Amino acid sequence: MPGRLIPLVNHEIYHIYNRGIDHRPTFTSKREYKRALLALELYQHLHPPLSLSKIVGLEQQKRLKLIKNLKKIPKLVYIYSYCLMPNHFHILVEQVVDNGISKFLSNFQNSYTRYFNSLNKKDGAIFLDQFKAVRIETKNQFLHVSRYIHLNPYSSYIVRRISDIENYAWSSFKSYLLNDEDKIIDKTKILSFFKDQEKYREFVLNQADYQRELKRIQHLLLE
Repeated sequence: MPGRLIPLVNHEIYHIYNRGIDHRPTFTSKREYKRALLALELYQHLHPPLSLSKIVGLEQQKRLKLIKNLKKIPKLVYIYSYCLMPNHFHILVEQVVDNGISKFLSNFQNSYTRYFNSLNKKDGAIFLDQFKAVRIETKNQFLHVSRYIHLNPYSSYIVRRISDIENYAWSSFKSYLLNDEDKIIDKTKILSFFKDQEKYREFVLNQADYQRELKRIQHLLLE
């Protein structure tokens, strides 16, 4: 992987983006999306007890116990939001340890690529070698990028109605509308800026001119 011109710094937050080589599809079925979510959950941790391929091969009770105990393992990164799309993904993430983001993404992409290739009888890399990363510099940028990530399925016409974003299964947005604990993301930081979950929902959805707003803040996002 080529060297990064701008280093990724501990306790800084970044908008991470990567896509399929030549814009080819990277997630083509529910089975693949679900596997990617499991990889996000596992590989954000510093020392996963087993590889994902071994974990999914365990007897169900052992697998559930192991996954439940992941919360006791230190993390490489904190994930604040994500969205998986047919040929790319976005993640809003804070680095916790040195090289945490790079290690997390390497483990996530390598694990998922092996699964994708095995399932589809293919070979080779499916993601670009170098992911893009933009450092989050302000509270407003942090919140706007979270909204940008959660609106991605709508702005890319993966879902037709803006209300359907709430039910998009491969994004963290749905979790922000529920009270349950989420195994992938930390919701507390984003929600701390809003009175309640409904206010965050309104922030994401109830913007008649959201496309104009996204265009206006494009310089805060990824080129």
